[in-house]
Amino acid sequence: MQDADYQAAIDRFGPALERLARAYEADPDARRDLIQDIHFAIWRSFGNYDRRCSLRTWVYRVAHNTATSHITRAFRRRRQQFVTLDELDADPAAREAPADESLGRRRALDRLYDLIQQLDPIDRQVIVSYLEGIDGAEIAEIVGTSRGAIGMKVHRIKRLLARQFTQGGTNDR
Repeated sequence: MQDADYQAAIDRFGPALERLARAYEADPDARRDLIQDIHFAIWRSFGNYDRRCSLRTWVYRVAHNTATSHITRAFRRRRQQFVTLDELDADPAAREAPADESLGRRRALDRLYDLIQQLDPIDRQVIVSYLEGIDGAEIAEIVGTSRGAIGMKVHRIKRLLARQFTQGGTNDR
């Protein structure tokens, strides 16, 4: 049963897990390790899955917890500093690389991932879940907070990311 549950989850959420890993890990080699860790954690977790939450909620909770542990370990190794939303908003280096019309979709997406990777793990978990189309109630269940708190966080993160894309660009409004 565990193998069948795992295969069903990966068939359904595999591409989303790849995007999740990219949002958490910039380095391609470390990202491959993270994806393996996520897959193993999901497979192992089905031994405890009691179906009290949806499959999607379960898979995302396990994946986000695994990714958060991964970046926390990397943080300790690299002594990298996480930043809060307010610190990212005030960071002048984040505004140095303008996003103009010539970037194209790929470069704009890379820039978005760069900005997301600077967020602390909880904010990263919230926005990645939101971008995957998970609703506020499910995100709240994954993160372990209220739906209202998730709504506020999503709003703040979206506003911050939009501002980072537009500030300093050639398309002043």
